[in-house]
This record gives sequence, C-alpha cells and structure tokens, in this order.
Amino acid sequence: MNLPNYFLADLPPEATLSPSLLAEACTALKRNRESYLVQCSTDKIIRVLTEVAAGWLQPENEFRQLALEHGPENLGFSRETLARGLDGFFRQLTQENFHALLEQELGEARRLDELVANEAESVGNRAAIATGPEFLVHIAAGNIPNPTLMSMVLGLLTRSAQFVKCASSTTLLPRLFAHSIHELEPKLASCLEIAEWRGGDAALEKALFAEADCVTVTGSDETLAAVRRKLPSHTRFLGYGHRMSFGYIAGEVLTQLHARKIVVRAADDVVAWDQLGCLSPHVFFVQSGGEISPEKFAQQLAEELARREQVEPRGKISTETAATIASRRAIYEMRAVHSTGTHLWQSKDSTAWTVVCEADAPFPISCLHRFIHVRPVPGIADVLQNADTLRRQISTVGLAVPEHRIGEVAKQFGRWGATRVCPLGQMQNPPLTWRHDGRPALADLVTWTDFES
Repeated sequence: MNLPNYFLADLPPEATLSPSLLAEACTALKRNRESYLVQCSTDKIIRVLTEVAAGWLQPENEFRQLALEHGPENLGFSRETLARGLDGFFRQLTQENFHALLEQELGEARRLDELVANEAESVGNRAAIATGPEFLVHIAAGNIPNPTLMSMVLGLLTRSAQFVKCASSTTLLPRLFAHSIHELEPKLASCLEIAEWRGGDAALEKALFAEADCVTVTGSDETLAAVRRKLPSHTRFLGYGHRMSFGYIAGEVLTQLHARKIVVRAADDVVAWDQLGCLSPHVFFVQSGGEISPEKFAQQLAEELARREQVEPRGKISTETAATIASRRAIYEMRAVHSTGTHLWQSKDSTAWTVVCEADAPFPISCLHRFIHVRPVPGIADVLQNADTLRRQISTVGLAVPEHRIGEVAKQFGRWGATRVCPLGQMQNPPLTWRHDGRPALADLVTWTDFES
C-alpha cells in the first residue's frame, strides 16, 4: 500500500520512533490546532466528516478499496465482515446525527463555538461554552477498529489536537481514515497524528503523556490501570475497560412465524466483527415455553451460522486461538455424551463457528470468534440472577421481546446495571449518540465555562 508520508504510521517499518520525534510531532499538532482548528466552526467540521463518511460508503472510494484489500491480512477480518462493519459506522456520520449528539451532550449545538444560553440559563442570566482539550491522546485497543475511528471523530468535534497510539499492526483503518480527511481538508488532518509501537515503551509513553491534557484508553482493565499510574495528576483520564454483552429472547416471540427472523438477527450479532467487541454477545438467554424451544433455536442458529460462513466468512485466526476453540469444543462434546441437557453444533473441518446449548449452567463466557452459547431460562429473573456476578462488566443487552413489553423489559435490565439495551441484531451497531459504558461520549471530553451576566 503506497500512501504519502503524512503521519508517523506512514513511515517505513525500519523507521525508529524516539522521544524527541514524538515531542516534535506533539508541538506541530498543537501549533496546527492553534492556527486552524480553534477557529474552525463546528458546522464546517461536521461538513467535512459527513463528506468523508459519504465517500467511504461508495464502492469506488480509494480508501474503502484499500481497507477491503489490505484489511483481511492486516486485521484478521474477512473482506465481507470489514465491509459490513465500516458501513455500519460511516452511515452514522450524518448532519442530523451530529446535531443530535451535540444537543444531547451539550444542550445546544453551538456550545463548542460560542457562549450560549438555553431557556433555563436565560432566566438566570447565564450562558456557557464548552471547550475541548488542547491535546488529546488516544490509546487504542486492537480488537476492532470502529471505537478508534469514533474517538478521532469526537476529538475533531472538540477541536483538539490528537495523537492516536494504536496497538501493533492495527494502524490500517485509523491511518486510512486520517488520509481520507487529509484529501478533503489537509489543515484538519494536520491536527491528527497516528502511530504504533508495542506497549510498555516507557520513554515514548513519558514523552507523549507529558504533552497530554486528556488521555483516553480502550483495552483491558490491566492496561487502564497501567496507563493511569503513568499520567501526571493534572491529566484527565477516560478509561473504557473490559465489558461483556448478552442477548435475551422471550418465549412469546419464538413462534413458527417469527423465529426465522429472530435467528437471523442473533446471527448478525455473532458474526459482526467476528464477535470480538465488547458489544458482542457471549450468550443468548432463551426463555422456555415458546413454540420454538431453546434447543430448536440453537439448532436453527447453527444452521444460520453455517450459511453465513459461506457469504461472510470468519477471518483467519492464530494456531493458539484455534487450539483454544478445539479444546473448549472437546469439553462440551464430553458433556453432551453424558448429559441430555447439553447440545453442541460445530462447523466441519474448521473452527469457523460453534453453538453450545446447555441448561442449568452459570453465565458462560465465550472464547469468541463465533463461539456462541444458548442458555434456556424460565424468565428474566433467572437471567439477572445468572449474570449477577458479572453485573459490573455487562455493557449491552440485545432484546427480542413482544413490542408491548419492550419498555418494561429494558427498564428491568437498566435498573439491574446494563448500560445499553437494544434490539437483537443491532448489538455491534450502536448509534452515534450512544453513551459508551453509560457515560457521555462527547461531554466527558470538554471543560465548561459559565458566564453570569
């Protein structure tokens, strides 16, 4: 792939990053922000981002083609999985969605441009403006790319100079996204930097963190704790740690007429990003008593995953990961021999997909890569009890319940602790306005200035 050397990630593999080089890059980013981005209106930034997004949705787009050509080898996802994931992300970047995000997070769409008073503030002769960090550092996870792209988008909205430190061998999509912005608006892209190195390089991290006003970290809880310890006390820290998700399917919707549609939606959630994101389901809790039993649902899900493997294959995995899946399968094969409550379906001659249906088991944690559990339950109370030990780690609950009950059920899961409840089939496709881990995505980044007249 031959791209101009606009970013550190564009340097040849033999190039060596040094603390002094990072310091120079940070100085240039801050200078570029001050000379251009600070004066840039929110409307202009949104216009650039929506135009870039519209380009990525076109089959002939150069950057999309490069992503789909080089992504399977670099990122481990099939071309079809990448295409689906990128479409889901870039379709969210619209004028309407951006304005909805700004109003949700800041109360007024113009808060980042000027002092604004809403109706309540006007009564008290008050106004306020929100200001993003001067220099924003993102420590990105390497499992799926969309969270990193979203972090870049939010940083541009807040007019922050940004340094995106990627996990090893995962710069492809952030780099292509940055180049697509550069093609349309070079000055905006000059406030972005993309680089990668192995974690634990104390000298590079010290040089980078010394410049940061705010650091966001996505990764394991251990990674979050390690980065937090290295930051100066005045640096704002926003961490997004390990989370898990699951689905709940009510017995009333599992009818002969509707079961097929629900199976397809469940498969969508398993197949998306090969089940590697925090929003991917580990298990579907299926209520007993419907026309279609949980065991029959699991069988139909296995058949659908087999079909999907033909049109949207799972990406390549390491020998170690394949061995883990094979070992886990062997456990359930043995259980199935000795227990009528355990059933196993698996792809032939590969580890491409696996479905396990097991009754009376604790919350099953999947080894991912399209390895999904189905757990029969009498009702929601049993789901909450089963998952209670993991309550603080649960992100998303995907629902398939009767329409007249969906609000009530969503409230139950929300009060229990889930930070996002969505329809089955949309678990890995959150809206732009999603509050990540139950926190405001954009408002977490800004500092407020109140003006009292």
